[in-house]
Amino acid sequence: MAMLSMPISLPTPTPSSFRRVNRFKGMTFASLSSETTSVGVKVTEGEGKLPKVVLTSSQGSEADIYLYGGCITSWRVPNGKDLLFVRPDAVFNKKKPISGGLPHCFPQFGPGQIQQHGFARNMDWSIIDSENVEGNPVVTLELKDEPYSRSMWDFSFQALFKVILKTNSLSTELVITNTDNKPFSFSTALHSYFRASVTGASVRGLKGCKTLNKEPDPENPLEGKEESFVSNLIIFMDVVTFPGFVDCIYLDAPNELHLDNGLGDTISIKNTNWTDAVLWNPHLQMEACYKDFVCVENAKIGTQQLEPGQSWTATQLLSVE
Repeated sequence: MAMLSMPISLPTPTPSSFRRVNRFKGMTFASLSSETTSVGVKVTEGEGKLPKVVLTSSQGSEADIYLYGGCITSWRVPNGKDLLFVRPDAVFNKKKPISGGLPHCFPQFGPGQIQQHGFARNMDWSIIDSENVEGNPVVTLELKDEPYSRSMWDFSFQALFKVILKTNSLSTELVITNTDNKPFSFSTALHSYFRASVTGASVRGLKGCKTLNKEPDPENPLEGKEESFVSNLIIFMDVVTFPGFVDCIYLDAPNELHLDNGLGDTISIKNTNWTDAVLWNPHLQMEACYKDFVCVENAKIGTQQLEPGQSWTATQLLSVE
């Protein structure tokens, strides 16, 4: 694909309102010779010279989103804390997905008929819309099928990912639309990495959920319920902690969980239409960093079928309590 050699410039927004449509296909960026700025939305050069979008609210919170993978890699609240985590082994060279932040799993969560966690996290997304609403920046990214995706999943689709940054919250909306002439099914998740002290981190809100525990055997998850399941998950008073390797799916999870990251922050994780939740920490499989993060993921584990023209929408709201 041809590369752009000219700097990218955007129209200057008016003081009274700001809304625009820009189609930036991530893989068209060879490099950015100058920063692109607007009201609370800036497209600049990130790690590995990959284009990233920086959102800045009027109260000083910030978020970074890489167009490669449509991945939110940072969410910094006004006190300067970054509540997301990117692994030290993460690479920004398009040879593999970005390991950390909020990567997309689509159209497949986990292993299956195509590559692990699908292809959305290692494709280039486009900016199709951005605006600033009362000091809160908003950006919408788009992913469509192309030969790479069709080589493993032969369907036409559109994925829209809307990100809204406020003073103490980060919200997302994912819309999957079947643009094909035949039905398709998919599963999906936001593989959310939160900065944490693993020995002090805990999650509330999962009491009573049916569990699929992958810790004994990843290929044959052990079914159970959150009250009775112990193994490497210690459960006490509706609190789940991370004392060892953890890889557990919670089916029909509630629409709000609370993560105590063990670093002094409690994060509310609300959602609509993400039916399941996943907790993960690799423990000694990633000895260099496992103590510094936990994954608390909103997911759609069971397959969702869409007829031609139909859409599926799910939202997530992260906020600091």
